[in-house]
Amino acid sequence: MSQPEWKRTVEALLFAAGEPISLVQIAEAIEGMTPEIAQQLLEELQREYEAERRGFQLVAVQRGYQLVTRPEYAEAVQRLFTKRVSQRLSQAALETLAIVAYYQPVTRAEIEEIRGVSSESALHSLLERRLITVVGRKEVPGRPLLYATTDEFLHHFGLEDLSALPSLAELEEMFARVESERTDRCDWISTWQRPALPPGGRLKT
Repeated sequence: MSQPEWKRTVEALLFAAGEPISLVQIAEAIEGMTPEIAQQLLEELQREYEAERRGFQLVAVQRGYQLVTRPEYAEAVQRLFTKRVSQRLSQAALETLAIVAYYQPVTRAEIEEIRGVSSESALHSLLERRLITVVGRKEVPGRPLLYATTDEFLHHFGLEDLSALPSLAELEEMFARVESERTDRCDWISTWQRPALPPGGRLKT
């Protein structure tokens, strides 16, 4: 198989997958392919899509690469899939998600201490959307559950890994922008009280 044919095959795999696929998966699906060649072809596709300003783009996420629509065409996509409007994250869920992302692993009590209100419903919603998950229990009396973000969270907000998380203020802006592009306008940032930053003012790792 020639290299142009390889590239077209990689493009077909990306299109058919509908979810992130890794270099290893691509190499295993195409005879004679290696992860190194797959990486080269993916980078070429990224440059081509960018140069031609296609309606979609190829992005790297934690689990591999995926084709996604460009944010500037979100309005048209939204009209096609109007049902998604009712599925957008609520203000309470966005607040809770920001806290989990920044302070993870974190307990419900710690989240509620920051927000000042019950977060049970918001946590349930985020768990259902697979944006957060239970990662264990905190070794304190009662051993409460600990929550952290998931790979789906990274994919949803276009992050390659947790090291790509920005400052808390930037994180809030990013959440609102992505949710606005995916559904309709989201104005929660201007209305909720920002939690205090941890020592150093950055994400805990």
